[in-house]
Amino acid sequence: MKQLMKLKSVTKRYGEITALDEVSLDVRKKEIFTVLGPNGSGKTTILRIMASIDEPTSGEVFLDGYKINDKNRSQARRRSTMVFQKTALFNTTVYKNVAYGLKLRGYSRKEIDEKVKEALSLVKLRDYEGRPAKKLSGGEQQRISLARALVLNTDLLLLDEPTANLDPKNVSIIEETISRVNREFDTTIVMATHNMFQAETLTKRVALLLGGKMAQIGAPQEILRGPSINLASFARLENVFSGNSKILQEGTSVIEVDEGVEIEAALKKSGKVTVFVGPEDIIVSKKTMSSSARNVFEGKIVEVSDFGPVVKLRVDAGKEFVVQITKRSFVEMQLNVGSIVFLTFKASSVHLI
Repeated sequence: MKQLMKLKSVTKRYGEITALDEVSLDVRKKEIFTVLGPNGSGKTTILRIMASIDEPTSGEVFLDGYKINDKNRSQARRRSTMVFQKTALFNTTVYKNVAYGLKLRGYSRKEIDEKVKEALSLVKLRDYEGRPAKKLSGGEQQRISLARALVLNTDLLLLDEPTANLDPKNVSIIEETISRVNREFDTTIVMATHNMFQAETLTKRVALLLGGKMAQIGAPQEILRGPSINLASFARLENVFSGNSKILQEGTSVIEVDEGVEIEAALKKSGKVTVFVGPEDIIVSKKTMSSSARNVFEGKIVEVSDFGPVVKLRVDAGKEFVVQITKRSFVEMQLNVGSIVFLTFKASSVHLI
């Protein structure tokens, strides 16, 4: 597959802070490529450099084989579009928000109408043209931002944490749109995320970025399923469990992490193992759910940490689990320290480290 973009020994400094340190990677045409890493690892900086919004302190950036420089930077910028994590919409209608970039590029009214309708259909907001954009929910606003990028039909689509802090419905729609746009329009997509499950299910190549340095690049199964010191570092100490694993007849494994606490994982591994579960992959409910998920635990909330739009809960379910939910869900379920909850997660959300 041909290469669309290449970063060669790219370093980016902001004063005394080194955001990126000698980063090299290539993005192939028509692929979905994920940059995975925790907050502050340099993911957004990589996207801004790919979008030609920022210039590297040192190193080289190539687009379609040509080195990006001061002479062709504006031309390169027109071939990509970036959706930022923090949605910034104009205080006007949905239609005018999505049409804005097309107007700047000189499209006719008829062309704009057609393209806006197509983009809003992709994100399942077809009948929202006349609504005030800023009065929509956070998830709907993020979908408008995505439509505003899709309508330009650029060669490269850059997504910075596209589903962070969104409810499951909006996450599903955005993930479906990303896959469809790549599949039907051959759009090359680079997505920055801290969501390991998303990196595993949406993409064929993942770059693990830690502390501004490229730790590993490869297939999701290679990076996320195999033992890895780098992945253990990324997972930190949240929901990391060790125990004895036994392979079941169904092809999965059950891991006894403590007396009476067993976790089922979508892997074939026996003996001593260490695994982790992402806090965002655990569903919290006040009653048991009707679900195909293999892991269900009842526990008590022992700690609540408020991070604005999201809340992290520490739940004692025989072992302590850290889970992440939206503030809205936390309020609607009337949760607090001492509340009894049920934790549910799939066997595929259990990763080997």
